[in-house]
Amino acid sequence: MKEFNLRQASREDTPIIFELIKDLAVYEKMLDEVVATEELLEDHIFNKKRVEVLIAEEDNKPIGFCLFFYNFSTFVGRSGIYLEDIYIKPEYRSNGYGKIIFKELAKIAVERNCGRMEWVCLDWNKSAIEFYKKMGAVPMDEWTIYRLAGESLKEVAEKED
Repeated sequence: MKEFNLRQASREDTPIIFELIKDLAVYEKMLDEVVATEELLEDHIFNKKRVEVLIAEEDNKPIGFCLFFYNFSTFVGRSGIYLEDIYIKPEYRSNGYGKIIFKELAKIAVERNCGRMEWVCLDWNKSAIEFYKKMGAVPMDEWTIYRLAGESLKEVAEKED
């Protein structure tokens, strides 16, 4: 029987986290959008402590990760957890590992008195959508995500009215 373990990432895991992020990007057909580096990840995760990472292991071998951080709801009046990424390598899926990770993150949210847990999911990722709905998640169809990035972000920041 395979042994599954979920643990808080350590600084030494930075190269593993970066590789798993690139694996996720390949899966999502977005590898060309990865501009992160190990140095940036290490700084934000372990120095600035802006995000947290859980490492999923099978028989002590890293097979996935979960990256999350706090957001805040003005309506709820409490912090929430924003799940940026949850990823299990394809060959390790269908073993219930995603469910274990998801439940652990929900447990963390409850223990930390968070008001909710939120994330986005690609429209084409039907298996993830089905999984989230089975876990009781509700899609927020009336909301549209907007993004300012790169040059557009710089232009707005420097814009003089």
